[in-house]
Amino acid sequence: MNSNPLIRLHAQDNVLIARRVLALGMAVAELGLRIRAQVPGGHKIAACRIPAGTPVRKYDTVIGVAARDIEPGEHVHTHNLELVDFERDPGFCRDARPVQLLPDAQRATFQGYVRLDGRVGTRNFIGIIASVNCSATVVNHIAAHFSAERLAAFPHVDGVAAFAQTSGCGMSSPSEHFDVLRRTLAGYARHPNLAGVLLVGLGCERNQVAALVESQGLAPGTHLRTLVMQDDGGTRATIAAGIRAIEDMLPQANAARRQAVPASHLKIGLECGGSDGFSAITANPALGAAMDILVRHGGTAILSETPEIHGVEYMLTRRAATPEVGQKLLDRLAWWERYAAGQNAQFNGVVGHGNQQGGLANIFEKSLGSAMKGGTTPLQAVYEYAEPIDQPGLVFMDSPGYDPVAVTGQIASGANLICFTTGRGSMFGSKPAPTLKLASNSAMYARLEEDMDINCGAVLDGELDIGQMGQRIFQHILRAASGEPTKSELLGLGNHEFVPWHLGIVS
Repeated sequence: MNSNPLIRLHAQDNVLIARRVLALGMAVAELGLRIRAQVPGGHKIAACRIPAGTPVRKYDTVIGVAARDIEPGEHVHTHNLELVDFERDPGFCRDARPVQLLPDAQRATFQGYVRLDGRVGTRNFIGIIASVNCSATVVNHIAAHFSAERLAAFPHVDGVAAFAQTSGCGMSSPSEHFDVLRRTLAGYARHPNLAGVLLVGLGCERNQVAALVESQGLAPGTHLRTLVMQDDGGTRATIAAGIRAIEDMLPQANAARRQAVPASHLKIGLECGGSDGFSAITANPALGAAMDILVRHGGTAILSETPEIHGVEYMLTRRAATPEVGQKLLDRLAWWERYAAGQNAQFNGVVGHGNQQGGLANIFEKSLGSAMKGGTTPLQAVYEYAEPIDQPGLVFMDSPGYDPVAVTGQIASGANLICFTTGRGSMFGSKPAPTLKLASNSAMYARLEEDMDINCGAVLDGELDIGQMGQRIFQHILRAASGEPTKSELLGLGNHEFVPWHLGIVS
């Protein structure tokens, strides 16, 4: 256990991070100061006097300015730190360095499900998708029929999952919202973790099943079947027809077998929630190190949560593979600035209660940690929400920071596994792509071990460095992709986290 009570992240920083609770009056001899307040672990103290209006620097990055004079040893947080926007040079491509891909023979493998189109799944579900809220009850009842007892005869099927949602009608169409919804539903319908799909509609909704299938280039057949309640006899008749359709799909799905495939088939969605002051020190950079490893093996890392790169977007634009990629990222941020204008939203600076309790004062500070999940390799492409991702390496998919919406978009884009960092302890799971949860500190991990997969607090404790932790995460990813259950799967999470992004009005 490291006994130093404070962490200096960069020589140019004028704040230090409390490794644990610091008592009022505690002397820090090596810095020649005393702590001027009781400071929780993960929070900041001033390393020197910071005059009013002076930039406050963490990881040598500006996270705001002093709202008043701040004395050495004083707690630095929302009461004396002001968020002030400032000009940031995007420096397109300045820090982009080519990735040295490993030779095919040296690349890691995992046990995955190879589909007919060559894509690879990490799980083997059958999915039931609602085109509209009006068919949500039906898809849930069909899925509920297939209990563990009824699926016992199909041991190679991971389950029958319902994907109910709250839109599909009462919305503007054509519209961006309408396009996003259809793109999301289609992304799930063709996801490699689904061995079969049943799409269920009502019949009079704006998001018509037949038009959805045609517009998204889906191909009905043994893999994809459709039902429309108003054409198929109503609620009970559609449930019965849906059960029969799934029963027909089960033998074929059960015939699938895992086989060794290269790690280049992995597409990892990167998410953080309930972040704290330790997230940028342990879990996020360690996950970034794991993604650097994955990219060298030919895989794909999907960074998202656009509001949570606000203020540090230059960390990505300077690593853009081309100026066009960097500009596309800035264009999405400009869209968000218009979208969030006048709202008390995270994009405009206010972070959640748990983030503040954990030591994060504003969105710039939170973004600093969030961006680290992407590692250090070049940013190869920028995608809109739920667009199919076809470019390997580090990519960005535009999304809100709201966890269920962001992860839903990543899965629709093709993510076959999710890595979710948390400092406060988010209870999250997802289907059909499973979620691995990474704890930023050992105290939370010990308290919530039933929910947490990996303890990145080992970095804070001095047991592992970031590179070693990244290697440990990468090996855990390979095991989870090969079928080892995640903690959220063992707890049965993931049945209620399908939340497509609602952009438009409801009328």
